[in-house]
Amino acid sequence: MAIDLEAIRKKLNQLSGVSSKRRAMWRPEEGQEYSVRIIAFPNNNGNPFQERWFYYNIGNNPGLLTPNQFGKPDPFQELIGKLRAEGSKESYEMAKKLYPKMRTYAAVIVRGEENEGVRLWSFGKGVYKNLLDIMLDPDYGDITDIKTGHDIKVNCTKNPGQQWATTDIRPRPKSVPLGTADQIKEWTSDSSFPNLDDMYSLKSYEELEGIINAWLNGDEDQGSTMENTVVRTAPKPQPKSKIKSEGESFDDLDDAFADLEDDNLPF
Repeated sequence: MAIDLEAIRKKLNQLSGVSSKRRAMWRPEEGQEYSVRIIAFPNNNGNPFQERWFYYNIGNNPGLLTPNQFGKPDPFQELIGKLRAEGSKESYEMAKKLYPKMRTYAAVIVRGEENEGVRLWSFGKGVYKNLLDIMLDPDYGDITDIKTGHDIKVNCTKNPGQQWATTDIRPRPKSVPLGTADQIKEWTSDSSFPNLDDMYSLKSYEELEGIINAWLNGDEDQGSTMENTVVRTAPKPQPKSKIKSEGESFDDLDDAFADLEDDNLPF
């Protein structure tokens, strides 16, 4: 039987860490300008992007996939529901820390780095909205079209004193093919797309419950080993009072919670 060189190459990449999550992901470096081409995800109901929701800054966990986005029981959402039912200022402040945030993913070819193949670019709400606005502009249309699409210029900058870098995107005015016929065939095959579900693992209900309890108890080093724990609720309800959220004041906590939910929707 002939040796499968491609299988050997994949195994070597695995042993070398080349096919790791880090290789599959692409992130623009600060101070650099890039030109990327977005390729629509296959079998994604016509949506060229994929979305995932995460809980951030809970203990030492960089990001936790939300089970409720997959229709699964979610102890975080249960706690948020209890906090809202309590209706106190303290419960609102705690709920602000628990609400999930959305990350959007695009499959891209980075010009000048075509040999790296298809990679995943992760970005927040602002970049996502700008990309959708571009696609709705009749001057550009479907920027992912393999023949008549447009590359996107990406600049990542951070001004002095600014906590987070700003990502600026602009479509290139001239439409260009994705690549050569051979490149298009390779890059648009289903097997060329990194599987987003392989990038992040969904923790079990019990693991997430343990993480919440550790966070509530101030044990930041806890991973997911706590057993037989029950998610605690926030402090006892206090009289409703005017609170502020990012410069706005609310006379009613119901309005405050509604505003909080709106802030954490995609749009």
